Amino acid sequence: MLRKLAVSLLVFATILHAACTGIPQGVTPVDNFRLELYLGKWYEIARLDHSFERGLSRVTAEYSMRDDGGVRVVNRGFDAEKGKWQQAEGKAYFVGAPNVGHLKVSFFGPFYGSYIIFDLDKDYRYAMVAGPSRSYLWLLSRTPTVDEAIKQRFVERAESLGFDTRSLIFVEQAP
Repeated sequence: MLRKLAVSLLVFATILHAACTGIPQGVTPVDNFRLELYLGKWYEIARLDHSFERGLSRVTAEYSMRDDGGVRVVNRGFDAEKGKWQQAEGKAYFVGAPNVGHLKVSFFGPFYGSYIIFDLDKDYRYAMVAGPSRSYLWLLSRTPTVDEAIKQRFVERAESLGFDTRSLIFVEQAP
């Protein structure tokens, strides 16, 4: 009986883990990914809304190496309603090969979610990122603003992959 329970829990945990670090159908992580070029500061240009970012402007993400070989993630945004900055620190690790833009990220203990870089400028100036479902989507840039052509390309690409681009929030980056 105890063995059956243990096996059932293991199967459940494996399914749960796969669901959180899975990839939405049709979304393909970039290959030939180079983490050392991705590290550093990124500005959030657009996103689908979530409670953990709701109302935030001037949002940035900063990536650096951890001592354990993972990636330190620091997300920061300004909450105008409260008149203060909010910050969250997490950690990320590759799900598979380190040259594929598919990582798992955690801000809450042992719980991880997918971080899928599905489009990346050859010079690492902007990135299109998805989460484990079509509810998570970001356009990141090395600069606080991007050309309208890049925004339009992002919207078209995301729409072609089944994301609800009508719900996109374009993030205010000005102070």
